[in-house]
Amino acid sequence: MERNKLFIVIILFTTISFSQEPSFDELDPLSPSKAAFYSAVFPGAGQAFNKKYWKIPIVYAAIGTSIYSYNFNQKKFWNYRNAYKSRKAGYNNDEFQNLILDDNRLLDGAEFHKKNRDLSMVFIVGFYILNILDANIDAHLKQYNVNESLTLKPYIDKGIATNYESIGLSLNLNF
Repeated sequence: MERNKLFIVIILFTTISFSQEPSFDELDPLSPSKAAFYSAVFPGAGQAFNKKYWKIPIVYAAIGTSIYSYNFNQKKFWNYRNAYKSRKAGYNNDEFQNLILDDNRLLDGAEFHKKNRDLSMVFIVGFYILNILDANIDAHLKQYNVNESLTLKPYIDKGIATNYESIGLSLNLNF
């Protein structure tokens, strides 16, 4: 019941916070930190704050897949570990008895799933941090002024004195 109340409070807080869209004339210098804070509290909330709703399923898919992989490898690790311990105790009625696995294979299976479980935890933390960084960087990029007075045009220069051609970019800022 307490979890449901907390979830409702978070949803209300995020909807109230997202109801006002900042104008480019009055940019909030704290909006990158707000976006990072929202993503830290609730993954995907910073992307919603930045109005990048298409990124939210990507955040949940990345973190969710990593959590699923962690749980799967944790269960398999315990299955192999318990089978090994029960065989050492003299019991042979484990789930691997039909596969005719010896003790070394059970230890290898446990080690394999333990390594993958630990790697999955690294991915969970990594995607969580990437979610926060994405929200922060995207909020920073919203503050840049990109208008018609700033142009970037490619050019090809045919040198008069030399026979060489040069290719480059020209950056113009018109006030």
